[in-house]
Amino acid sequence: MTGSVEQGISQTHGNTHILHFLVRLPQAMETVWPALTTPEGLTSWFTTADVLEPRLGGAVTLRDVGAGRITAWDVERVAEYTVEDGGRIRFHLEREGSEGSVLRFTHEFQGGDESEPRWRARFEKLIDVLEAGP
Repeated sequence: MTGSVEQGISQTHGNTHILHFLVRLPQAMETVWPALTTPEGLTSWFTTADVLEPRLGGAVTLRDVGAGRITAWDVERVAEYTVEDGGRIRFHLEREGSEGSVLRFTHEFQGGDESEPRWRARFEKLIDVLEAGP
């Protein structure tokens, strides 16, 4: 199985934009988790994490996105970063089969800087990074 970005949905409610993606990955959750929750992992496919305190309420600063707090943290399952100007970025991992995983992604924000094609490109890069391995 290779990774795939299966779904991208964009919704607007007033001034709030919400993007949803479903990303299927052949790697186990334990392999995917560091790509979503460590400075090295995030830098490899998304953006530089200048600050990342891996715990609920921990500080996070994502370069070109903003600074804020970790507003959800369930190890190897859920990481949510809420940053000023960047909104709420949520990664929710689930097992798929015996070895794969599914990433359910939500980005809730105001303004128009983010887009479905931009996140799709990021997730395609994540798939490439994970397939390349350490």
